[in-house]
Amino acid sequence: QVELAESGGGSVQAGGSLKLSCAASGYTNSRFCMGYFRLAAGKEREGVAVIDSDGSTSYSESVEGRFTISRDNAAATVHLQMRDLQPDDTAMYYCAADKYPCRRTRDGLGFYEYKYSGQGTQVTVSS
Repeated sequence: QVELAESGGGSVQAGGSLKLSCAASGYTNSRFCMGYFRLAAGKEREGVAVIDSDGSTSYSESVEGRFTISRDNAAATVHLQMRDLQPDDTAMYYCAADKYPCRRTRDGLGFYEYKYSGQGTQVTVSS
């Protein structure tokens, strides 16, 4: 059974930084897609960042250049470093993983399915 354990998050002022981490367990190999999506009040779910087992990444336009996702395959762990946070980044952030490698299109990487997700961690950015 796959489980995702999240850590990090919290409250910062605009311009600040936070780091999220997510440890996956229950996989028999590292060839699966991982990433984060977020849910904010009154907004649709937004895929924030995606990383494949080979280190390939994709980001949403809203976080490109400010967020960096990284991965340790040996530890089955993914990290999301968030810099220059803004009030619009306030949301519940969820670690997600799939059973398969990331879907690859000319627009970048994506999930076939958010097969597994963590419990979520709140990120609050004040102005």
